[in-house]
Amino acid sequence: MGDDIPSDELNHAPRAGMHFGFPYCHQGDTPDPGYARRPCSEFTPPAVKLGPHVAALGMRFYTGTQFPAEYRNNIFIAEHGSWNRGSKIGYRVKRVIVEGGKAVRQVVFAEGWLQGESAWGRPADIEVMADGSLLVADDHAGAIYRISYRNQTR
Repeated sequence: MGDDIPSDELNHAPRAGMHFGFPYCHQGDTPDPGYARRPCSEFTPPAVKLGPHVAALGMRFYTGTQFPAEYRNNIFIAEHGSWNRGSKIGYRVKRVIVEGGKAVRQVVFAEGWLQGESAWGRPADIEVMADGSLLVADDHAGAIYRISYRNQTR
């Protein structure tokens, strides 16, 4: 549909039977040119638009205690990265901040796998370890990275 649409979505499904639009509607407000038989207003909009073609693959709620308390119950998302876009985006880990059971904003948590238009890594999934650290699987470099938190205040 283009470089800037559709956006990947983070959806919230608190009950069975919800419909988020696919294949009729993308990102909550963009009818699919081939399947636009129903208006987007019939479907549940996404909780967060993650960005066009970022290829959000793995995600986990942070349930650990190693990181500061404000990270708890936030969502970490591995963005595998775009391949079908004029300029590449993604290739990073995002943190979706959840407050009161709602996604309120997103921030980049870890990046660097994309250098200009050249990618040396592609995050594919995330795991929260028993010690509270995060593991990030990279299926391009064939590596697993461990991200831990250490308080530097003295």
